[in-house]
Amino acid sequence: MGCATTGTLQSDVYRGTETTYQIGSVSPDWTRVTVDDQNDLAWHSSAKEGVMHVDSSCDPALDIPLKALRGHLLIGFTEREIIEETLVPMDGREALRTHLTAKLDGVPREIVLQILKKDECVYDFGLIAPPGAPFESALADFDQMVTGFTTD
Repeated sequence: MGCATTGTLQSDVYRGTETTYQIGSVSPDWTRVTVDDQNDLAWHSSAKEGVMHVDSSCDPALDIPLKALRGHLLIGFTEREIIEETLVPMDGREALRTHLTAKLDGVPREIVLQILKKDECVYDFGLIAPPGAPFESALADFDQMVTGFTTD
């Protein structure tokens, strides 16, 4: 989901070649994983059966509508059904938050994406889990991580 920068995470602060930002703390239920050339940060939880990610890209040419950016993140997903889509405050701007169901390779998934544009950068956050209880269990952890987001 998105293009990656190379960086480090220390004390909930990500420092990359293009951007620096802070996230909310991630529960110990989640194990950090590396997804080469895909995300700044990603985690997997076996207990919650989900994955979360954060990514950033900084380029003035990325000044495109949030809904178009969302569409890019959903490439490969089929049978998409939006449950709710809202603009939410985030780090002094409006971010697009989309909750939906979709299939990936025929497997049902429940997804929440949150996308922010700020200072010529795009930040995208995602949670993907099996629908229902696994997703609901993981959502509080995702929200904690996203709520703590600020740029430096």
